[in-house]
Amino acid sequence: MTDDELTLLVQKISIKYFNKKFKHQAFFNTRLKTTGGRYSLKEHWIDINPKILEKYSCEILIGVIKHELCHYHLHLDGYSGKHSSNEFKSLLKKVGGSRYVPILEKQKSLRYVCQDCGRVYIRHKKINSLKYVCSKCHGNIKLS
Repeated sequence: MTDDELTLLVQKISIKYFNKKFKHQAFFNTRLKTTGGRYSLKEHWIDINPKILEKYSCEILIGVIKHELCHYHLHLDGYSGKHSSNEFKSLLKKVGGSRYVPILEKQKSLRYVCQDCGRVYIRHKKINSLKYVCSKCHGNIKLS
């Protein structure tokens, strides 16, 4: 699916479920990693994570588009488009959009082990093992 085809799909969904036109652009953004889509408050475009289309069905893509269109239409109508607002929750429920997207990318966890006492540390980001030591015995830690 190209960006133009995605824009046409978003326009059709907007007319069908919201009875309003989508007048801006929608496109795929490969830089999105953990979120299904994003709405820009300034430029009013919607970008969608292409992994949704690759990994999941078209129904999940449509649910994400409905979610982003809720942000879009509420913002342009002068309401709060935040997830916690009552307007957003009721509109999302009315159109049948998805509240959450399935897990797109599992975060890698790194396992560090103390060389002296054997204590295990699980981290999501790499740390400098020369700079940090074990909090229990002050021994050297090593990536295992």
